[in-house]
Amino acid sequence: MLSLAGVHKRFGGVQALAGVSLELRAGQVLALIGENGAGKSTAVKIMTGVHRPDAGAVHVRGAPVLLTGTQQAWRHGIAAVYQDPALFDQLSVAENIFMGHLATRRGGWLDWAGMRRRAAASLESLEARLDLDAPLGSLSVAQKHLVAIARALTHEASVLILDEPTAALSSREVEDLYRIMRRLAAAGTALLFISHKLDEVFAVADRFVVFRDGHSVAAGSISEMDEAALVRAMVGRSIAQVFPKTPVEIGAPLLEARGLGDGARFDDVSFTLHRGEVLGFYGLVGAGRTELMEALFGLTPTTTGSASLDGQPLGRSPREAIEHGLVLVPEDRPRNGAIGALSIRENVALPSLRRLARGPFTSAAAEVALAQQVVQRLAVKCSGVEQTLSELSGGNQQKVVIGKWLATDPKVIILDEPTQGVDVGAKAAVHGFIGELVAKGVGVLLVSSELPEVMGVADRIVVMHEGRVARVLSRGEFDARAIVVAALGGACVAVQENEYAAAARAS
Repeated sequence: MLSLAGVHKRFGGVQALAGVSLELRAGQVLALIGENGAGKSTAVKIMTGVHRPDAGAVHVRGAPVLLTGTQQAWRHGIAAVYQDPALFDQLSVAENIFMGHLATRRGGWLDWAGMRRRAAASLESLEARLDLDAPLGSLSVAQKHLVAIARALTHEASVLILDEPTAALSSREVEDLYRIMRRLAAAGTALLFISHKLDEVFAVADRFVVFRDGHSVAAGSISEMDEAALVRAMVGRSIAQVFPKTPVEIGAPLLEARGLGDGARFDDVSFTLHRGEVLGFYGLVGAGRTELMEALFGLTPTTTGSASLDGQPLGRSPREAIEHGLVLVPEDRPRNGAIGALSIRENVALPSLRRLARGPFTSAAAEVALAQQVVQRLAVKCSGVEQTLSELSGGNQQKVVIGKWLATDPKVIILDEPTQGVDVGAKAAVHGFIGELVAKGVGVLLVSSELPEVMGVADRIVVMHEGRVARVLSRGEFDARAIVVAALGGACVAVQENEYAAAARAS
């Protein structure tokens, strides 16, 4: 249905693609796998007409085509659904489904009745029970993905590209997406599925292709591969353990919280973090973990309780938290963790401006030196410290966000979903940083929705349910089912247990 043959693409001095090839076949799911910066996004943009290849060819149903834009790609039956669907929250579900290809009647009038019928039929084919008149902004992330897929179906797409569609979905929503993908494949659609989560690849893909450093280095049937072989193909080396645990002697109490609450999202939360300890926080969406971390960092106020670091009361603002030695790597990296329009140097320097200043002026030389240290220490793939952050892959942006806080020499670092949306190599790097930090006596608060990750890296786990601490487990007590039961509030009915069985099995 669609293929790339020996495609090359260069951006300035960066060779994004170097002779890559792949085939999308009717009725099959092809998984495109690779580290951040391997060339996956560039390949998708070529297949959807955003970029043109420097060399090589794009074929649709065996015939070479020159795609000059997304509208032309749509006309060839090629549609894409991204991690963050490019839709309009202020418009209705029906309006979003037909945005960009509005149907008209004779005389040029919009055919609203016809569009509503086709939108309803498209959603019904996905078993999506959505109100056509509901504002898109009132829907969940998973429902927005359904609208984006329905939009592709109204284009009569024969090729559907799903680029990291599961990053913000719950386990049950991921299973629903699998079901929809299988149904589309059974109807003859060719699907390209991009995911950093290898368990998802094995769950839904028929074939795979691996990109590394702009090259296609492996391809074949997914049934003939195992996870270790895919990891070796992705990173060019063996990662014996994705979630390594660095043995460190736990020290004295460092950060103490007593009865913390904000009157709405979390209440009566108490815990102690020791020097050299990784304290994991696990819970379902809405459990209050992120809100608790933001309150500790001074982003939002608390109404009850207290917190202290090294025996000193924590302040009420991020500036005071940073001065005390507590820093936060937030969950929403693009919005709260970095400034994409600034360079790597500028992002790294932001929390350290006072230290880098010479009198009333900042020192450009000191900023460059600090940024270069971060880039080298974290193996950030970039053209130099003056490169704009938004030009980096997601995993390398995350490294810069973590690196700018490591440069402040913190006593406690909060990592909120630090490996969400990054590849297995970047995950291993983040876990390696955690090991380096605790070896120096730094305390780490790790929030993760990946049960295997939190069980693999943490020394103790605080399980939260509806804003409260449901259970605290030491490493010797770790048990996947017990953690899930606590996260569910102690009532593990069959449906709920099935929803999280995949996470438990993976651990």
